[in-house]
Amino acid sequence: MRPLDVIGFALTSLGSNRVRTALMLLAMSIGVAAVVLLTGIGNGARLYIVDQFSSLGTNLVIVIPGRTETTSNTPATLVGETPRDLTLGDARALARGDAVRRLTPINIGELSISWRGKERRVPLVGSTAPILEIHHLRMDRGVFLPEDDMEIARPVCVIGSKVYRELFGQQNALGEMVKLGGFRCRVIGILGSEGRSLGLDTEELVIVPVAFAQMLLNTEGLFRILVEAKDLGGLGRVKKHIADTIAKRHYGEEDVTIITQDSVLATFDKILKVLTLTVAGIAGISLVVAGILIMNVMLMAVAQRTAEIGLCKALGASELQIMALLVTEALLLSSIGGVLGLVLGFAGSWVAVQVYPTLQTTPPLWAIVAAMSTALGTGFVFSLLPARRAARLDPIQALAQH
Repeated sequence: MRPLDVIGFALTSLGSNRVRTALMLLAMSIGVAAVVLLTGIGNGARLYIVDQFSSLGTNLVIVIPGRTETTSNTPATLVGETPRDLTLGDARALARGDAVRRLTPINIGELSISWRGKERRVPLVGSTAPILEIHHLRMDRGVFLPEDDMEIARPVCVIGSKVYRELFGQQNALGEMVKLGGFRCRVIGILGSEGRSLGLDTEELVIVPVAFAQMLLNTEGLFRILVEAKDLGGLGRVKKHIADTIAKRHYGEEDVTIITQDSVLATFDKILKVLTLTVAGIAGISLVVAGILIMNVMLMAVAQRTAEIGLCKALGASELQIMALLVTEALLLSSIGGVLGLVLGFAGSWVAVQVYPTLQTTPPLWAIVAAMSTALGTGFVFSLLPARRAARLDPIQALAQH
């Protein structure tokens, strides 16, 4: 029996019972579509986080006040004291490192901004001029923070585009005086950046000099210090410089957490890859269920086609040929269902992109290959039992039962 004859026989068999075939195709296509769509969403989430961290700049070291290892089980913890704050003096000392390209201290808070009776709450970021380059921010008009000493509390601000539209409408905002938390402040620039930075919507930000932010927020401590190394190879030297400098200034205590952008990104990447694989595995279970459905339906089909199988054996078909006929039928079902599932999965990914444009839900190649391989594998494995039962039928008894 030629391969084309086997395929033709299988197609004829599938077409003879369209409802049964449609149900099995539906089960297989849903399983493949689930794998493709869910892995696409997981991969999109991973790429989104990678893009967000890339916006922080390259060769970045983040210094965070407080360190669990140095604060737990100590007298300071028992009496409720907090770790030593990072200060502008610490930032000034860290900027003197040979491997440091640039540095910016950061304070974050929330205040109200008002102008001529219009008022709204805004996230406030206190920083210095280098944050524009470190965070890849873009100006729409005006100028950014002046290159002043970081301890000068100059009352100027740069506002996001949404803040500008809601307060000023079409009027010119540059040079206007606004009130920030009760203090007068001059608008010197408008951000043109979109997206998020420091976990905040850049269109709603108000950025002021860090010393002015400390006055507005009534604090002397810093939220973070961002240090950019001159090159990737200098990250180790920058981390050592930070640890040594902080220990010297904080009386021997390394009471800060030093993390690099790459380490954070690698951790998130690993977590999201595991989650994507887990979700793909859960979706893959539906393919196994579809395979069991194929097995059950084919067992019923063997019982219904006993005479047909007996006639084939009476005409000289071997057990191997009978098995090949039924296995080919199952593989055709799996193949067609898999292709339909890919179409459904890519259609679902397209819909997801339309709803969430920032999430690129393109399924990875390995997920497509794995989904199709699993579909074909389950179709093959679960068709062996019905095929073996059919191949072992006695032709005389099969024809007699008919």
